[in-house]
Amino acid sequence: MARDRSGLEAAAAAVRRLDALGLNRGSTGNLSVRAPGGFWITPTGMTPEALQPQAFVWLGDDGSVEGEWEPSTEWPFHRAIYAARPDLNAVVHVHSVHATALACLGWELPAFHYMVAVAGGDSVPCTPYHQFGTEALSQAVGAAFAERHACLMAHHGLVAGGTTLAHALKVTLEIEALSEIYLKACAVGQPAILSREQMAAVIERFRTYGQARRAPR
Repeated sequence: MARDRSGLEAAAAAVRRLDALGLNRGSTGNLSVRAPGGFWITPTGMTPEALQPQAFVWLGDDGSVEGEWEPSTEWPFHRAIYAARPDLNAVVHVHSVHATALACLGWELPAFHYMVAVAGGDSVPCTPYHQFGTEALSQAVGAAFAERHACLMAHHGLVAGGTTLAHALKVTLEIEALSEIYLKACAVGQPAILSREQMAAVIERFRTYGQARRAPR
């Protein structure tokens, strides 16, 4: 049957953008987009400059696999995220420098800045270390995404999801930037942490915050 390949040009461009920004290097990281009946994911070991839309691999909800290449070895946690969050339609995984540094320390990203709420809560949790591509890692990431749009994976990197690919990229870029600020702040002293009540107010504000046209006067 003909698969819905709409959006794969944008997905390939996103992979190249992440590499150009230094959030991934070479064939590190991976990206997927949901489509009816399953999702498309980047192939394993392919560099951004070689990636074309037709290289994406189809993984069906029924267990089917279609494509010329093998899927990313990280596909199990992508599937776990989509199963846990029907509202998410794209997942981005990066080995960005600052978020990965936090992950290697085993630290979560706490509410030291209100923009942490971009990930859907008052922190970005860090899952325990599990080997890449394993069911244990998938279960840990799926659980972390129950109420979040992002998590760190200990000794590994950052994974972010969004209702759209643009949203997933926004969360990825914001968490990497916040991770850099947090590490620099920690080098000077211990940053103060916003309360749950303060973060709850920000999260509520974010529900209606965004681009809006001005009403005519």
